[in-house]
Amino acid sequence: MRVSDRGRESRTMVIVGLICFVLQLTLAPNVALGNGRANFALIFTLCSCLFSGARLRVVVGFVAGLLFDLSSTGPIGLMAFCLTVASFVLGLSERERLAGDLASSVVHAAAASLGVSVVYHLAMLLVGQSDSLIDALFLRALPTAILTLVFFLPFAYYFSRVRTHGPNLGGGRHAAGSLGGRGL
Repeated sequence: MRVSDRGRESRTMVIVGLICFVLQLTLAPNVALGNGRANFALIFTLCSCLFSGARLRVVVGFVAGLLFDLSSTGPIGLMAFCLTVASFVLGLSERERLAGDLASSVVHAAAASLGVSVVYHLAMLLVGQSDSLIDALFLRALPTAILTLVFFLPFAYYFSRVRTHGPNLGGGRHAAGSLGGRGL
């Protein structure tokens, strides 16, 4: 008999959201590679899109992007737009990708991270907050994508283990009957 805890997924996403928000405010400004910084709002959006099958993924991406915009010096709404589009595109794929295939999830996360970083930093070039195309792409976007992916890996590993090795009440290896399913 499996016991379903419907609030578990929501509680997990709220906790991950709070962790990512705190890390965005405290760790991201202090850890840099070139001029790139990790984007924990993108990490939360990736976890939400690849872990849960909620219909509100686009809203989660928008809110995470808006919180990122409010905590940075960039134009308000730019990251919200980028994360909304990224969460929509990632939401088109199957539900619970992190639980099924960690490698595929990391590839999807890397592509999304690179795409969001390039679009964001090209827009920052257009508004004059970047010096040149080389600065925007190779000194900001690429390091941001790499750092975001590096910081995404522990979250991905955790979520891949939660779903595949989560608590099963009676649904373990020997659930087919007594004596390991061999019968009497």
